[in-house]
Amino acid sequence: MHPLLPSLAAAFLYAGAALYQGLRLSQRGTPDKRLLALLGVCALFFHGGSLFMQMHSEAGLSLDFFNAASLIAYAVILLTLLSCIRIPVENLLMLLFPLGCLTVLLAQFMPTGTSQPIMEQPGIRLHILLSVIAYGMLTIAVLQSLLVLLQDHQLKHKHPSGLIKNFPPLQTMESLLFGFLWAGWLMLSLSLLSGALFIENLFAQHLAHKTILSCFAWVVFAVLLWGRHQLGWRGHKAIRWTLAGFCLLMLAYFGSKLVREFILHI
Repeated sequence: MHPLLPSLAAAFLYAGAALYQGLRLSQRGTPDKRLLALLGVCALFFHGGSLFMQMHSEAGLSLDFFNAASLIAYAVILLTLLSCIRIPVENLLMLLFPLGCLTVLLAQFMPTGTSQPIMEQPGIRLHILLSVIAYGMLTIAVLQSLLVLLQDHQLKHKHPSGLIKNFPPLQTMESLLFGFLWAGWLMLSLSLLSGALFIENLFAQHLAHKTILSCFAWVVFAVLLWGRHQLGWRGHKAIRWTLAGFCLLMLAYFGSKLVREFILHI
């Protein structure tokens, strides 16, 4: 089966779910959580099928720039849907469903880079899994921080929109933000540790920039969590540190991958 059909089906379902949620919120209504979850699960089913066909080959795991972006979007949406079972984070889906739609289409239609297939040794698979989960959790944290920023701004100016009225209290939103940050930082720690253990000569294989920037991001998130615990950091300061760490992490992975595959062709 060609990956085109599941890719288009996933994009259609993501777009439909985003449109439904956006219309309900614009009308100051509350989207049906079960319908959102159903649309999201169906989209993930087709998204996962297209990813499997695009990434697996006889030579190994094909994890080029757009496949990697699609895989991380898949992980982020999956983690968010699972989180919705216990905590009120369904408003994040309004940002994530369009992201899923965009990345699944880019992975299908954009030209592939020059990355070499990855041999699927168990240690390497574990490192990739931990990395994707870490990026996913920290992406959710960044989106959550932007919603906290929007909520704080509208509450201070006393003009809450229909979207904000569906949010939990600001203190709850900040608690969720730091919960995601803790989870993402711990997974990033395990990812770096697994890379040191299972990747031979970590600073070769064009991985030096990725490794160094990832370590800087780890330090930024560690300082942020220390500041929250020891100094009570919150609000704009916490959001600035979150965005700084995330930018370093995205430069580490997507920046280096973009340069290697589409500029240097290595």
